[in-house]
Amino acid sequence: MALSVLIYDGDCGVCTKLSRFVTTTVRAQQGDFAVSAYQDADLDTLGLTAEQCDEALQWVSAKGRISSAQDAVARVLLAGRLPFKPLGAVILVPGINALAGVVYRWVAVNRHRLPGGTPACSLPAAQRPS
Repeated sequence: MALSVLIYDGDCGVCTKLSRFVTTTVRAQQGDFAVSAYQDADLDTLGLTAEQCDEALQWVSAKGRISSAQDAVARVLLAGRLPFKPLGAVILVPGINALAGVVYRWVAVNRHRLPGGTPACSLPAAQRPS
C-alpha cells in the first residue's frame, strides 16, 4: 500500500525546519506517512507540478487526493500523533479554514523573513501580493 506523502520546498530553510518537526514530533512512526522535498520527489507520479510545490505545501493521500496550503497542514496533523489530530480537524472547519488560509498565505509570503528563512525562501515575484 502506498503511503500518504507531505511535499515541501526543500530550498526553503523554514520549510525544511518545519518538515523536520513533522518527521520527529508530529508523525508517530516512520510508516505513517512520508515527508519529502519536492525536488527529490517524483512529481508526475504524485500528480503535482513544481509550480504547485513552489506555491504551497502539498499533501497527497495514499488514495491520490491532493490537499494544498492550510488543507495540507490539516491533513498532516490529522495523520499525526494524537495531540495534533484535533488541531487538524479544527483547521478543516469552515470559517476557521478560511482564517487558516489567510495565516498560511501570510507565512508563505513572509517565510524569508522568519527565523531560519533565507532569500531562497521568498516566493517568486509573480506569486507575491501587489
